[in-house]
Amino acid sequence: MISRSTALALTAVLGLPLLAVAGSSAAAPGPCGSVSARPWCDRDLPPDRRAGLLLKAMTLDEKIGLMAGDDALGPLNTDKDPGAHEGTVDGIPRLGVPTVLMAGGGPAGIRQGPGTALPAPIALGAGFSAADAARYGRLVGDEGRRKGNDIVLGPALDILRIPNAGRGYESYGEDPYLTGRLGASWIKAAQKQGVLAMVKHYPANNQETDRYQVNAIVDPRTMQEIYLPPFEAAVRNGRAAAVMCGYNKVNGKPSCANGTFLGTVLRGSWGFRGFVASDWLAGAKNTVASVRGGLDVEMPVGLIYGKDQLNQALREKKITSRQIDKRVRAYLRTLFAHGVFDRARYRDRPQTINVAANDRTAQAIAENGITLLKNKGVLPLKPGASVAVIGSSASDYISGAGSSRVTPRKPVTALQGITARATGPVSYSDGSSLTAAAAAARRADVAVVVVSDAREEAEDLKCISLRCGAPDREDQDALIRGVAAANRNTVVVLQTGGPVLTPWRSRVAGLVQAWYPGERGGTAIARVLYGDAEPGGRLPVTFPVANAKAAKSGTVRYSERLQVGYRRYNARRLPVAYPFGHGLSYTTFGYSRLKVSGNRVQVTVTNTGRRAGSAVPQLYLTFPRSAGEPPRQLKGFTKVMLKPGRSKRVTFVLDKRSFSIWKNGWKAVGGCHTVEVGSSSRHLPLSGRLCR
Repeated sequence: MISRSTALALTAVLGLPLLAVAGSSAAAPGPCGSVSARPWCDRDLPPDRRAGLLLKAMTLDEKIGLMAGDDALGPLNTDKDPGAHEGTVDGIPRLGVPTVLMAGGGPAGIRQGPGTALPAPIALGAGFSAADAARYGRLVGDEGRRKGNDIVLGPALDILRIPNAGRGYESYGEDPYLTGRLGASWIKAAQKQGVLAMVKHYPANNQETDRYQVNAIVDPRTMQEIYLPPFEAAVRNGRAAAVMCGYNKVNGKPSCANGTFLGTVLRGSWGFRGFVASDWLAGAKNTVASVRGGLDVEMPVGLIYGKDQLNQALREKKITSRQIDKRVRAYLRTLFAHGVFDRARYRDRPQTINVAANDRTAQAIAENGITLLKNKGVLPLKPGASVAVIGSSASDYISGAGSSRVTPRKPVTALQGITARATGPVSYSDGSSLTAAAAAARRADVAVVVVSDAREEAEDLKCISLRCGAPDREDQDALIRGVAAANRNTVVVLQTGGPVLTPWRSRVAGLVQAWYPGERGGTAIARVLYGDAEPGGRLPVTFPVANAKAAKSGTVRYSERLQVGYRRYNARRLPVAYPFGHGLSYTTFGYSRLKVSGNRVQVTVTNTGRRAGSAVPQLYLTFPRSAGEPPRQLKGFTKVMLKPGRSKRVTFVLDKRSFSIWKNGWKAVGGCHTVEVGSSSRHLPLSGRLCR
């Protein structure tokens, strides 16, 4: 999606008359109408048949009118205006075609005035929980519907290829299997609320640098094994209604005009029956190529799918009326299939949202994603302990910037959360003076340093150090070192949208990754620090020891091929600060009794500590060397809550795809595979062989 400032600039350059399209979100008609007058209103007919009947009744102008959105101003105002929508496609009253309204912010909530600001999706990825993904999607779908929307623009299923990605916080991390599992669960839950999910940004949209023109060069095997599986899961398992193509080019062709991915893969191999929309303003590049390639709807308005452009292409016989029908049919069929024609329009009734319940959900998901990276006995904080909270980030609401940022109703900062929960004295130093911060730390039993980065749409970070990631704040790395020197019981709380460098990690007693924790993040952080809730997260991304290279413009070759994220570090045996899958608990767990039988892998997980807690057993598969695959690929995970001393037998079932690689199609690899189970990609105490 596009930010307000970028949209205004682009619109000015393109000469779009904003006032002419403003306010076009007119009320749609009610249910479809009489079957005798409108045979496509017969609910007993299949969606394809209904779409065909309707197409025959439409004029060419009416068809073209459905190929683009109709409101350019709405997307610019959704952060503050409760009546604005991210997208509008006007209906056709004479035929009973409804106006369709779309809600932005989908990956992290509903961006339509104040709303439930959920934890960033990267925090959901850290939860390693399909059940939490369903709770997240259910909330987004429900709130979107109650705000009058038919479609929510999410989830975002882009792999976090580079650790400094500006929109990395919108992703579920660096692993395609984890991303696909969570995405499909999110979609199914959202669509059960009666809205359509539009997954984004398809395909290989992995950086913000030069995002409108960057050309991602990705070989077929890498594309199929790393970047496409989350979208395939969204289509095959999640039954996503719509797909948003990205701004970028892929292998030389714009994503929104790329027949290979929109046609051969999406509609061909995966059997997608929904519609494809462009990313907002400049997602679509070329009228003829987009019609031929498979773009159905340009958003938010018709710049290349305008009436003049499409009619000219028809006159010049560069496109055909049959191709127009194909594009419009996909849109209409989707609305029929999901009941949009057959129900009354959703009314904007935000007063019916269960705000208290949504707040509780946001807090629970934040707690389940908070990841304990290090703990030398300082956590949970002891009752009555005096606490010095240090850092300007502690008193700010921290979130990513851009189209997924939701305006929170009543955000709770880390300082507010800790102050409200503490049973001992709490002091605060904003970190602007290192001397004052160190003095405050010396006076307290525990120092809690809260730091953050600043990730945003349209710009990648130049590097992933805290100084580089948040240049407008105090020198947060120096602050941590100074406070740690003053108080050995120093805990660092990271509120970041992705991995950061931790050069001071050996000097601190505790390190907590809270991500961008949403509107109730301060409460969630405090509950975890004091042990009221466990740190439920595991890293969905690797924390490196060295800085990331800045993203390039122009042509970007994915030369690392399959070695993305933890696959690269393991394949090359490189050191990391904290590995993919890592996360401590306030208890301990043991893994035993590995059994491999056919395609089933079983293991016993035991809580060997003194507190209840959740384990996240993870299964990794290493292919025979001849397959040319990186080692230790995640192929299974689950989350298990156990009381002290209790055990549970966990079963992982591997399907044919688990053992397959891409060679002009999916090919199962024979021979003996190594199966490993443990608590992270680098802590796998159980190992066995599975021979096929």
